[in-house]
Amino acid sequence: MAKDHLWIEGLPFPTFTVRDLRSLRDEFVVKDEDVIILSYPKSGVMYLLCIRLWIWTGSKVMIKAIYIIRNPRDVVVSGYHFFQIMVTNQSTDSFEEYFEWFLQGNVLYGSWFDHVHGWLQMKGKENFLLISYEELQQDLRASVERISQFLGMKLSPEELNSVLKNVSFQAMKENKMSNYSQAPPDLLDHSKGEFLRKGITGDWKNHFTVAQSEAFDKVFQEKMAGLLQGLFPWG
Repeated sequence: MAKDHLWIEGLPFPTFTVRDLRSLRDEFVVKDEDVIILSYPKSGVMYLLCIRLWIWTGSKVMIKAIYIIRNPRDVVVSGYHFFQIMVTNQSTDSFEEYFEWFLQGNVLYGSWFDHVHGWLQMKGKENFLLISYEELQQDLRASVERISQFLGMKLSPEELNSVLKNVSFQAMKENKMSNYSQAPPDLLDHSKGEFLRKGITGDWKNHFTVAQSEAFDKVFQEKMAGLLQGLFPWG
């Protein structure tokens, strides 16, 4: 992978990352009413943030965390296209090369397999919600209701409809607060693509060769061995 990154504890970060990340981690104060949104990059965190912002909640007595996962094959494709428009990242124009980097964990923010495997150890805890990008795509209404229930907020039919209207992919794509169209040109090169590209599932099938699909399946089975069958909503 490209070497012009900020390396912190063995993980590569973009150069614009705050350099004293360790102090930020150690000194950050979490409050009881906080809701922490977690994900590996390009897994749907913007989707989840928009939903969270449209669901108002009062104070709670326990910190809560929501972790969103996505089919890693789609994460590969989304990450490849995103890093093409990131000015501060000297990535590769070759999808084949990026694919190999991803399998090896030699991409920004490290290995998807390690990230997901680690956070899945929290599954089943009262203050931890696991949700997938695929669930949001398949049934947004049910997913929003599940999230609001987890946050202790009962939405009225009108409130639920308002959330659904404002967090559709098209609405987010048109919203300057979520589409990153106002990001400075020294951060994103908008001439090369959009921050919010397609917002679909299964786009990896338009990019992977048969050989790549087989190679990915092999690594996935090796890396994620021991996890419960049926845990992931994708095939």
